[in-house]
Amino acid sequence: MEAKFPLHVPALRVSQPLGVYYVAVITAEVLLEVAYSDRLSARLREGSDFYELEGTQRMMQPKRLQVIAEYINRADAAFPNTIILAANFRREDGLIEGNQPDDEEGAAASQAKRWTIDEKGDGAFILTIPTREKLAAVIDGQHRLFAFAQAREQRYQMQLICSVFIDLPKPYQAQLFATINSTQKPVDKSLTFELFGYNVEEESEEYWSPDKLAVFLTRRLGLDEKSPLKGRIAIAPIKDSALTELAEKTDWAVSTAVVVEGIMRLVTTNPKRDANYLLEGKRKIRSTLTTGRNDRSPVRQAYLESQDAVLYAMVLNYLRACEAVFWEHATSDSFITKTVGVQALFDILRKYLARSAYDEKDISSTRFETALAPAGELNFSDESFRKASGSGRSLIRRTIEDKMGIDLKPSTT
Repeated sequence: MEAKFPLHVPALRVSQPLGVYYVAVITAEVLLEVAYSDRLSARLREGSDFYELEGTQRMMQPKRLQVIAEYINRADAAFPNTIILAANFRREDGLIEGNQPDDEEGAAASQAKRWTIDEKGDGAFILTIPTREKLAAVIDGQHRLFAFAQAREQRYQMQLICSVFIDLPKPYQAQLFATINSTQKPVDKSLTFELFGYNVEEESEEYWSPDKLAVFLTRRLGLDEKSPLKGRIAIAPIKDSALTELAEKTDWAVSTAVVVEGIMRLVTTNPKRDANYLLEGKRKIRSTLTTGRNDRSPVRQAYLESQDAVLYAMVLNYLRACEAVFWEHATSDSFITKTVGVQALFDILRKYLARSAYDEKDISSTRFETALAPAGELNFSDESFRKASGSGRSLIRRTIEDKMGIDLKPSTT
């Protein structure tokens, strides 16, 4: 019986030191449709009710899959431990689904694919899985899950407990996998390379992939006394009550994923491809990416040359300019301090300001504040900005662009 979408599943919210996740019961059939690991996924065989595995099994153990499948077929089969998923990550490029608004028509379609959480009161939540597109990366439990593809069809309806993280950046996924497995049994460190493309041990910065660097810089921004985002960054879904709770302690807050992706897109258009290249064959340092694909991200060179201090200073000074021009005087209902507003401001940096500032060796907050100042009088609490989707982000960005001047030309394609 083919799974029907959109699917609405009851869920419980769990808040722990790493962040927020949701526990839900999802059938194996649905998971085979929507989930993937970086090395394996399942596809419904055309004209039949059976699944087949596709992708390399370099990391998988085929014999183990068969043993688990035989157990699944038993009358006393049970899996009381959870399968851990990271939702809203695109398999092809490693970017968060719904966070690429340059094509506004495409952005609306992308937003419609996102897994979302809605609070229903009394501690109850609803997890919505809109489509069967593979947007859930398996952090832990992949052998259990993909063994169902080799089990009897009758077992597809077996319920499985899932811990679902929404918008959890890839380096945190790797950290979570390594921590779980290292505390239960010895894990070959190469397994983490195979699964996620990250070394969970301390490693030289020259080996860092773009998203690992972006997470490192995001953490600094959340702690730096000079940062407007100090204490305002939460490891939580882009739209989630955890952000509201954090905002109660400050005056507003933003998701880790928003900041990580905002920084990451300054240096890469395809973080997954970059990470794969660095790990293909012998491990490579980031400067070797100069011989790989052509990437026109505005400050790609700063990343390739390990100018992390420069990149951090640029982002920090830009955020300080945003604080001076927009955030310092924003009212509590202003959308410039919400997810769509912060995303729009990162878009402005990427499209117009980052490359010229880097090339001209002027990444001062004064430079950025001067560029943004013409938009300083805009009222982002206006009802016209009350759109929580990518269209709201695009509207805020276009409104700022108009005030900054029509002669402003994009520095990226």
